[in-house]
Amino acid sequence: MPITTRAAVVESGGASFTLSDVTLDDPGPHEAVVRLVATGLCHTDLGVASGGLPFPLPGVLGHEGAGVVEAVGSAVTGVAPGDHVVLSFTSCGDCRNCDGGHPAYCATWLPLNLLGGRRADGSSTLSRDGEPLGGHFFGQSSFAERALVDERSLVQVDPDVPLESIAPLGCGVQTGVGAVWNVLKPVTGSTIVVLGAGAVGLSAVMAAALTPATTIVAVDRVGERLALAEELGATHTVDAAAEDLGEALARITGGRGADGVVETTGNVTVLRQGVDALAARGTVVVVGAPPFGSEVSLDVNGLLGGKQVVGLTLGDAETQSFIPALVRLVKEGRLPLHRLISTYPFADIDQAVRDMSAGKAIKPVLTF
Repeated sequence: MPITTRAAVVESGGASFTLSDVTLDDPGPHEAVVRLVATGLCHTDLGVASGGLPFPLPGVLGHEGAGVVEAVGSAVTGVAPGDHVVLSFTSCGDCRNCDGGHPAYCATWLPLNLLGGRRADGSSTLSRDGEPLGGHFFGQSSFAERALVDERSLVQVDPDVPLESIAPLGCGVQTGVGAVWNVLKPVTGSTIVVLGAGAVGLSAVMAAALTPATTIVAVDRVGERLALAEELGATHTVDAAAEDLGEALARITGGRGADGVVETTGNVTVLRQGVDALAARGTVVVVGAPPFGSEVSLDVNGLLGGKQVVGLTLGDAETQSFIPALVRLVKEGRLPLHRLISTYPFADIDQAVRDMSAGKAIKPVLTF
């Protein structure tokens, strides 16, 4: 039987979030109804809400949910009612990349998660007054008190860990951690540079601090974030507003360059600086997403020393193993995610958006 729930609806591109009653469709065989306890707010949500991506509006966004399973479809086997879950992206489960353990590069990732607004069969998961809404965002649309969630978005987690403390694992945190662990894979004595000290960048700093890397450099233009980066494991910081980035990195690395760079800002000028700062055989992981169609100019001869530029989606994580491992690290205090989180009641979602946009909050988490 369809369920009516309260959701934050974006009516049109550039509009604020409006709390409204919406109706969830009956769960399909591979879906579950989840009562949300918390959900993170991500820059991707803001980009879609602004009209910057062709997601169908009006619609319900949200893709860092955490909650409790209330009901499951007939074919769901991985979770049961009462289970605590973190919600992440979805995927088809059948293509070559899904079969190979890389679901973030699913052949149908964009329509299933970011652009389609509907199930793979074209049906709607959400409606209001009988009219379909854009939904199925990352297989969840978690800006709501209850969500109809795709089975492959569900990750069962330890019920002893407060859900509001781990909601951001579904996207931003696993992206930053995965950039370091799954792509850069630092060896003993490595130098890692993180460009941008937002939620993704600080997650990368925390991840690097759990590796054999001995030099971890955080770069930002906000002094408070650089101070926090030092507390989270950065051995050096660079205030890009006060000194030349290339000169600072050359000084810190003794002119050798960085073994790995995580670029989170989405600024193509910063990306070029990151590539130029690489050591021979170094790798830049491109995480920040500028507007579609953005291009960056690179010195081709500068790449011939074995430099690599690698794009990344969601940490290239296999969520069913990756997220529970992160939850354990949070529980044991080795991944101090709480240092990034500011909590807001769900009704204050617009205040959370303003604080995030103004840089006052690193990772807003809405609570229900």
